[in-house]
Amino acid sequence: MEFDEWEPVYEAILRDFGYDRAGDERGRDLLASFLESSFDSADLTAVPDATVAVAGAGPSLERERDLERAREADAVVAASTAVDTLAAHRIEVDCMVTDLDKNPETVTRLTESGVPVAVHAHGDNLEAIRAVVPNCDHRYVLPTTQAEPTAAVRNFGGFTDGDRAAFLADHLGAARLAFVGWDVDDPSVDPTKARKLEWAERLLYWLESRRGERFAVLDGRRDAIETGALPLE
Repeated sequence: MEFDEWEPVYEAILRDFGYDRAGDERGRDLLASFLESSFDSADLTAVPDATVAVAGAGPSLERERDLERAREADAVVAASTAVDTLAAHRIEVDCMVTDLDKNPETVTRLTESGVPVAVHAHGDNLEAIRAVVPNCDHRYVLPTTQAEPTAAVRNFGGFTDGDRAAFLADHLGAARLAFVGWDVDDPSVDPTKARKLEWAERLLYWLESRRGERFAVLDGRRDAIETGALPLE
């Protein structure tokens, strides 16, 4: 995903939520300022040509069907607290994707054990960056932004932790994406989170179109997805 492809969608997200692009850039630059070294995404060698389980943090991740699909995958890229749920079932992840809004102890633990964590910076998590990133092993921090990337901070596409995990796996050359723990209609989330999940669904629709793949998580839902902001061919 090149930034010029991502930027129109990013601008649509900013308009929809009233976010400040300058805030995202401040977050990006703050994250970079803490990192003398960082993880090179090319070193995620388990992902290319693999079936990758993209684990969301929804309640369905506890179902045996979803857990078994994660076990069977060649690699697992997991969003936020999905890492903890999988660990409770003795399923290890190959990469965590997070904006640090939950489980900071998992972030530091994974980096200290040599598991890369894609730490995302935006305008609303500056304090979390200051609190968590200095305690990480920076060799295993993969810094990301939804704003324009820099030499130090990457942008693979995506908005929420879950869909960013999917875009990361795509960037790395995953042969197939299997979605587990995805609950787009989760009734327990607040209205803002529900809107973010709607965007996650839109972005997955865009990603499957780019890949020429059909994600089972979207089956029965495609006709209702608002695609006006997406640069579909």
